[in-house]
Amino acid sequence: MIRAAFPGSFDPPTFGHIDIIERSRSIFDELVVVIAENKQKQYLFSAKERLEMMSEMVKEWKNVSVTLCDTLIVELLKRQGIKIMVRGVRNVTDFSYESELSMMNKALSPGIETIFMTTRPEYLVLRSSSVRELAAFHGDLSALVPPLVAAALQAKF
Repeated sequence: MIRAAFPGSFDPPTFGHIDIIERSRSIFDELVVVIAENKQKQYLFSAKERLEMMSEMVKEWKNVSVTLCDTLIVELLKRQGIKIMVRGVRNVTDFSYESELSMMNKALSPGIETIFMTTRPEYLVLRSSSVRELAAFHGDLSALVPPLVAAALQAKF
């Protein structure tokens, strides 16, 4: 059985995240979506809110689960026996950042491999920070996030 993890802050979760999850779950036997909780970062949604939204969004997929992580991601993966980390990349800038991060993770845990999955063209410019900004101006979010997330964003703003 091949298990993989897809970590991120998911603040908020977008259709781009869902696309990576859907494609990954068809490749791996099990996919664990890891909601990162970094005490140094300021989030719009609490870790619990992000966990609840993501859990609702993936509930139909039996081989996908969602968990929280407030430690180094590689530490969680080692504890759970997961050896593959999936990272989504939209462009060269993302790849450069993710490549450096994967090298650090490799130094911390040589047994964990990182797989980069490129985004679909329709999600090329979709980023959570842009979604938050658009929501703050009460823009149309229907093409960017599921209705559950759009409602949560509207409630925040």
